[in-house]
Amino acid sequence: MTKPPSAAPFLHETLKPSMGAALGRVHRLWRGAINHAVGELGMTEARWAVMMHLDKVGEGCTQQALATELAIEMPSLTRTLNQLESQQLIERRRDTADRRVHCLWFTTQGREQVRLLAVHIAKVREDIYQGLSDQQLDAFAEVLLTMESNVRSLLATKEVAQ
Repeated sequence: MTKPPSAAPFLHETLKPSMGAALGRVHRLWRGAINHAVGELGMTEARWAVMMHLDKVGEGCTQQALATELAIEMPSLTRTLNQLESQQLIERRRDTADRRVHCLWFTTQGREQVRLLAVHIAKVREDIYQGLSDQQLDAFAEVLLTMESNVRSLLATKEVAQ
Protein backbone atom coordinates (compact mmCIF):
# COMPACT_ATOMS: atom_id res chain seq x y z
CA MET A 1 0.00 0.00 0.00
CA THR A 2 1.21 3.45 -0.82
CA LYS A 3 -0.13 6.70 0.45
CA PRO A 4 0.41 10.29 -0.60
CA PRO A 5 3.47 11.87 1.07
CA SER A 6 1.31 14.29 3.06
CA ALA A 7 -1.01 11.61 4.48
CA ALA A 8 -0.79 10.51 8.11
CA PRO A 9 1.15 7.28 8.67
CA PHE A 10 -0.67 3.98 8.66
CA LEU A 11 -1.45 2.66 12.13
CA HIS A 12 0.84 -0.37 11.66
CA GLU A 13 3.71 2.04 10.94
CA THR A 14 3.19 3.80 14.27
CA LEU A 15 3.44 0.72 16.48
CA LYS A 16 6.72 0.90 18.37
CA PRO A 17 9.01 -0.86 18.19
CA SER A 18 6.98 -3.03 15.76
CA MET A 19 3.81 -4.97 15.10
CA GLY A 20 5.75 -8.09 16.11
CA ALA A 21 6.41 -6.55 19.51
CA ALA A 22 2.70 -5.74 19.87
CA LEU A 23 1.87 -9.36 19.00
CA GLY A 24 4.36 -10.51 21.62
CA ARG A 25 2.79 -8.29 24.28
CA VAL A 26 -0.71 -9.55 23.46
CA HIS A 27 0.53 -13.14 23.59
CA ARG A 28 2.15 -12.64 27.02
CA LEU A 29 -0.94 -10.89 28.37
CA TRP A 30 -3.21 -13.61 26.96
CA ARG A 31 -1.09 -16.33 28.59
CA GLY A 32 -1.20 -14.39 31.85
CA ALA A 33 -5.00 -14.23 31.67
CA ILE A 34 -5.15 -18.00 31.12
CA ASN A 35 -2.69 -18.59 33.98
CA HIS A 36 -4.95 -16.57 36.27
CA ALA A 37 -8.09 -18.39 35.06
CA VAL A 38 -6.67 -21.89 35.50
CA GLY A 39 -4.90 -21.13 38.77
CA GLU A 40 -7.71 -22.77 40.74
CA LEU A 41 -6.97 -25.99 38.85
CA GLY A 42 -3.40 -25.98 40.15
CA MET A 43 -1.92 -25.87 36.66
CA THR A 44 1.26 -24.01 35.75
CA GLU A 45 1.62 -22.52 32.29
CA ALA A 46 4.01 -25.27 31.21
CA ARG A 47 1.58 -27.97 32.33
CA TRP A 48 -1.60 -26.53 30.84
CA ALA A 49 0.22 -25.78 27.57
CA VAL A 50 1.44 -29.38 27.32
CA MET A 51 -1.99 -30.74 28.19
CA MET A 52 -3.77 -28.57 25.62
CA HIS A 53 -1.22 -29.29 22.88
CA LEU A 54 -1.40 -33.02 23.57
CA ASP A 55 -5.16 -32.75 23.21
CA LYS A 56 -4.67 -30.87 19.91
CA VAL A 57 -2.07 -33.27 18.46
CA GLY A 58 -3.92 -36.32 19.76
CA GLU A 59 -3.26 -39.03 22.24
CA GLY A 60 -0.72 -41.61 21.21
CA CYS A 61 1.66 -39.02 19.77
CA THR A 62 5.33 -39.33 20.57
CA GLN A 63 7.16 -37.10 23.01
CA GLN A 64 9.23 -35.79 20.09
CA ALA A 65 6.09 -34.90 18.09
CA LEU A 66 4.74 -32.98 21.08
CA ALA A 67 8.06 -31.17 21.60
CA THR A 68 8.01 -30.16 17.93
CA GLU A 69 4.41 -28.93 18.22
CA LEU A 70 5.31 -26.86 21.29
CA ALA A 71 8.59 -25.66 19.71
CA ILE A 72 10.52 -26.59 22.86
CA GLU A 73 13.51 -28.80 23.58
CA MET A 74 13.04 -32.36 24.85
CA PRO A 75 14.59 -31.75 28.31
CA SER A 76 12.02 -29.01 29.04
CA LEU A 77 9.17 -31.20 27.85
CA THR A 78 10.46 -34.23 29.76
CA ARG A 79 10.49 -32.28 33.02
CA THR A 80 6.85 -31.19 32.50
CA LEU A 81 5.77 -34.68 31.42
CA ASN A 82 7.34 -36.10 34.59
CA GLN A 83 5.28 -33.65 36.64
CA LEU A 84 2.06 -34.47 34.77
CA GLU A 85 2.76 -38.17 35.15
CA SER A 86 3.33 -37.78 38.89
CA GLN A 87 -0.02 -35.95 39.08
CA GLN A 88 -1.53 -38.94 37.27
CA LEU A 89 -2.78 -36.78 34.40
CA ILE A 90 -0.84 -38.51 31.62
CA GLU A 91 0.90 -41.80 31.09
CA ARG A 92 3.72 -42.82 28.81
CA ARG A 93 3.47 -46.05 26.89
CA ARG A 94 6.13 -47.66 24.77
CA ASP A 95 5.39 -47.61 21.06
CA THR A 96 4.59 -51.12 19.88
CA ALA A 97 6.53 -50.54 16.65
CA ASP A 98 9.60 -48.99 18.28
CA ARG A 99 10.17 -49.80 21.96
CA ARG A 100 12.62 -46.88 22.30
CA VAL A 101 9.80 -44.39 21.69
CA HIS A 102 7.27 -43.28 24.30
CA CYS A 103 3.75 -42.30 23.29
CA LEU A 104 1.59 -40.07 25.45
CA TRP A 105 -1.91 -40.77 26.71
CA PHE A 106 -4.28 -39.03 29.09
CA THR A 107 -5.48 -40.83 32.18
CA THR A 108 -9.18 -40.55 33.03
CA GLN A 109 -8.25 -37.77 35.45
CA GLY A 110 -6.17 -36.12 32.71
CA ARG A 111 -9.08 -36.09 30.26
CA GLU A 112 -11.24 -34.41 32.90
CA GLN A 113 -8.49 -31.85 33.53
CA VAL A 114 -8.33 -31.07 29.78
CA ARG A 115 -12.10 -30.59 29.75
CA LEU A 116 -11.88 -28.15 32.68
CA LEU A 117 -8.94 -26.33 31.12
CA ALA A 118 -10.87 -25.95 27.86
CA VAL A 119 -13.82 -24.40 29.71
CA HIS A 120 -11.59 -21.86 31.50
CA ILE A 121 -9.61 -21.04 28.34
CA ALA A 122 -12.82 -20.59 26.32
CA LYS A 123 -14.01 -18.04 28.88
CA VAL A 124 -10.73 -16.12 28.61
CA ARG A 125 -10.99 -16.19 24.81
CA GLU A 126 -14.58 -14.90 25.00
CA ASP A 127 -13.47 -12.02 27.22
CA ILE A 128 -10.53 -11.17 24.96
CA TYR A 129 -12.74 -11.22 21.85
CA GLN A 130 -15.21 -8.79 23.47
CA GLY A 131 -16.28 -6.09 20.99
CA LEU A 132 -14.88 -7.90 17.94
CA SER A 133 -17.07 -9.37 15.21
CA ASP A 134 -16.59 -12.84 13.75
CA GLN A 135 -15.58 -11.14 10.50
CA GLN A 136 -12.89 -9.11 12.26
CA LEU A 137 -11.58 -12.19 14.05
CA ASP A 138 -11.52 -14.19 10.81
CA ALA A 139 -9.69 -11.39 8.99
CA PHE A 140 -7.17 -11.19 11.83
CA ALA A 141 -6.73 -14.97 11.79
CA GLU A 142 -6.05 -14.85 8.04
CA VAL A 143 -3.47 -12.11 8.55
CA LEU A 144 -1.75 -14.08 11.33
CA LEU A 145 -1.62 -17.27 9.26
CA THR A 146 -0.22 -15.38 6.25
CA MET A 147 2.40 -13.67 8.42
CA GLU A 148 3.36 -17.01 9.97
CA SER A 149 3.75 -18.55 6.52
CA ASN A 150 5.85 -15.58 5.38
CA VAL A 151 8.13 -15.85 8.42
CA ARG A 152 8.55 -19.60 7.90
CA SER A 153 9.45 -19.00 4.25
CA LEU A 154 11.88 -16.25 5.21
CA LEU A 155 13.59 -18.51 7.76
CA ALA A 156 13.71 -21.43 5.32
CA THR A 157 15.32 -19.18 2.72
CA LYS A 158 17.89 -17.98 5.27
CA GLU A 159 18.72 -21.59 6.28
CA VAL A 160 19.22 -22.60 2.64
CA ALA A 161 21.50 -19.60 2.04
CA GLN A 162 23.80 -20.50 4.94
